[in-house]
Amino acid sequence: MGSLKLDGLKQVRFSFADQHGVLRGKTLAVSEVQAALKSGVGFPSSLLLKDTSHRTVFPAFTPGGGVGMAEFQGAGDALMMADPSTFRILPWAPETGWVLCDLAFQDGRPVPYDTRRILKTALEKLKPHELVCGLEVEFHVFKIARDNLRPEDAGQPGSPPEVSLLTTGYQLLTENRYDQLDPVFQLIRNNLQELQLPLRSYEVEFGPSQLEITLSPLPALAAADAMVLLRSAVKQVARRHGYHATFMCRPKLPNVMSSGWHLHQSLSRSGKNVFVSEKEDLSETGKHWLAGLLAHARGACAFSTPTINGYKRYRPYSLAPDRVIWGKENRGALLRVVGGPGNAATRIENRIGEPAANPYLYIASQIHSGLDGLAAKPNLPRSADTPYEAKAEPMPRTLDEALAALRKDKALRAGFGEPFVEYFCRIKDAEIARFNLEVSDWEHREYFDLF
Repeated sequence: MGSLKLDGLKQVRFSFADQHGVLRGKTLAVSEVQAALKSGVGFPSSLLLKDTSHRTVFPAFTPGGGVGMAEFQGAGDALMMADPSTFRILPWAPETGWVLCDLAFQDGRPVPYDTRRILKTALEKLKPHELVCGLEVEFHVFKIARDNLRPEDAGQPGSPPEVSLLTTGYQLLTENRYDQLDPVFQLIRNNLQELQLPLRSYEVEFGPSQLEITLSPLPALAAADAMVLLRSAVKQVARRHGYHATFMCRPKLPNVMSSGWHLHQSLSRSGKNVFVSEKEDLSETGKHWLAGLLAHARGACAFSTPTINGYKRYRPYSLAPDRVIWGKENRGALLRVVGGPGNAATRIENRIGEPAANPYLYIASQIHSGLDGLAAKPNLPRSADTPYEAKAEPMPRTLDEALAALRKDKALRAGFGEPFVEYFCRIKDAEIARFNLEVSDWEHREYFDLF
């Protein structure tokens, strides 16, 4: 615990990923860090009871805090317990260190809503196998035209900034477009490199002001940690230089393209990729894992696409999936098998995710789905060569439909635990209820003059 290199630092940020995968925490003076490494850092437990607008969904000031646990009553403190292996010095924030934390109650028991610990528990069930993940993350970066920081812009949530484009888009992987974005890529790249993230490529995506960063394969927990750090770093670095970076799936801007998060996955045992077959595209283990991902794709959708907005991405002929299918090297399929006989890099790419997903829950959902496939060995349907014409079950069209699928999925309920699934669904139900009370532009345009 005392091995953190604090020389030259004045403060350290103690952070944890909340139920939405958003980093929260406290900043401590460097003189307080050693004590905090031993005893933890307190924070209001009600942070774990909030939806994406920061509204507290559960009645925290009633007996049991609305979740049947005395520790949550009255928004009492829980503790952030630092994982020293995650310590970084933030290159964009002068004299500032950063460390990722797990969550515990005052008596040392783990907090059941700590999503990082939920992934750790899933990985324990996977032993002696190890899950290896590669990340492809799409997002947008815009120039801030107006901050919208007037008092009337405050709210829950407040007004987002007004933005202008960095490129007009529609030139996928074009070098001229890349060069227009290069000043932003340099800012991001330099800071992410100093954070020691395993950067693999920087790419111009299809849409206006749309970028993609890919990371080299990592063990699952390290991949999830990298994802939360990448998102937070990109947003902070961009904002300090007058840009707005967003991992929202489909911003409400003219001509915008949806962003996805493609999760590559394989299993290793004793350092060997067990998805590799010498004669086929996937080993029997790989086929069973793939069948499990298919069987639970609809239920897992609530974790891979946890926002109302994310379901606007599932469109035919859009390089995004719209039905539960797999394909060999087919980017229209939900699950894409990459590699081939004897290829050590053989893997399965899940193209379902949105970049706003909580990475610990997204990856844990893959583990529980795959484990059920290994245990039940369901039949693997034939690959779909024409993914948008294939006869197959559709993906959920709304978050509401995805939550219903999750509630019916016995394997996912057992894997995550009934209490966590109910907790997660209740938070998302609250977001949906707020959304349903809003009058949209579409409704006003459709009905205001007609009736």
